[in-house]
Amino acid sequence: MNETLGYVMAFLLAATPFFEMVAVIPLGVISGLELVSVTVVAFLGNLLTVLIVVIMMTQIKAWLQKRREAKGKDVSSKRQNRAKRIWQRYGLFGLCFIGPILIGSHLAVIMGMTFGGTKKQMSIFMTGSLFLWAIVTAVATHMGVEWFF
Repeated sequence: MNETLGYVMAFLLAATPFFEMVAVIPLGVISGLELVSVTVVAFLGNLLTVLIVVIMMTQIKAWLQKRREAKGKDVSSKRQNRAKRIWQRYGLFGLCFIGPILIGSHLAVIMGMTFGGTKKQMSIFMTGSLFLWAIVTAVATHMGVEWFF
């Protein structure tokens, strides 16, 4: 595979909702990309789309509301109540830290801002969380590659 194309693919895959950088970093290393470079590229790809979601949250909320109304769904669904309990128990920081692994960074942003997080808070906490998960994933990938080879 062309190395430049590999990094472009890593960026695009990390930017894709629900295909987080936590999966892209190991895949990039396995495909022959350099660990530090693929980590940086994947982090930037994931961060870019998360920040776009933060910026466009007003439009996303309006779209979600129209979609719910069109389908005739009750606003207080079982899933939303569960998400609200998680928010109340762990708060914004917990949601941002756990979100990229359990539900995906993009959905964590939507949930966090729906429940009251500000654009500034979400931007800061998600940037920190994604950075931390990029480092953890890179170290785990390095250790795993060293262990297998």
